[in-house]
This record gives sequence, structure tokens and C-alpha cells, in this order.
Amino acid sequence: MSTITIYHNPRCSKSRATLALIENQGEPVEIIKYLENPPSTDEIKDLLAQLNLSAKDILRTGEAEYKTYGFAQADSDERLIDLLHQYPKVMERPIVSYQGKAKIGRPPEQVLELFS
Repeated sequence: MSTITIYHNPRCSKSRATLALIENQGEPVEIIKYLENPPSTDEIKDLLAQLNLSAKDILRTGEAEYKTYGFAQADSDERLIDLLHQYPKVMERPIVSYQGKAKIGRPPEQVLELFS
């Protein structure tokens, strides 16, 4: 049996809805409250590979931290990954990982593609 991992923000309605969807899959769910326990730079790199996206693709540009901490001026994925580790609120949410692939739960139903 595989484990489903969700990078979750319980204050986010999309994250809560996504969690409800994946809990119905009949697999164990590991819930990572990423604002309390930020993913390491290696974990972020792994998620990006699973998502098949660049760091720029998972930024929440409307967050105050995006402007305050220089995300827009970052000149490489490495720098963005370092910033995401330090300021995880800027990372898109929720992200669900399962069997080497990942999806962003926006809309929440998008994560169901991982299980088909």
C-alpha cells in the first residue's frame, strides 16, 4: 500500500477540500503542515520534479512575502527554492504526491488524476 502525501494548510479551503477528496482513496495519508514544517530544499526539488514544473510555476505571487523577500528578483530556480524553503507561504497549495507524481489541488479535483 502506498502513502499519499499532502502539503497542507488547514486554513485554506482548497487544501481542506483536497484533503477530504484524498482521504476517500483508501490509502494512508501523510499530512504535512508545510507552514509549520517547511519542506527542505531537496524535498522542494523532488516535488518540482514530480509536478514537472519549475519553481516559478508554484509561486503565489499575491502573498506579501513574495514582494517582501525578493521572489520576483530571484535569478534562478536554486534561489527560488531557497526562498520557498525559508518562506513556504509563497508555495502554491495544496500539493499532493503519490507514487512518484504530484498535482496541485487547484481545483481540488485535479489531484484525482493521480489515482486513475
